[in-house]
Amino acid sequence: MIRVVLSWVGYNPSNPLHNFIHEITEPILAPIRSIMPRIGMFDLSPMVALFALTFVLRASFSFG
Repeated sequence: MIRVVLSWVGYNPSNPLHNFIHEITEPILAPIRSIMPRIGMFDLSPMVALFALTFVLRASFSFG
């Protein structure tokens, strides 16, 4: 969610916080982005990643 908010204010490569958030989230978002293209100017990969993470967490708690 932090990355989504940062995308609204603009990515600043000289900001260490922006770089840290980008480095942590990019390995998760890049594969989703390669399968699912942008819709206009909207990148829905963070939403897909959030849904997938929610699904995995709920499944792990229901089986564990």
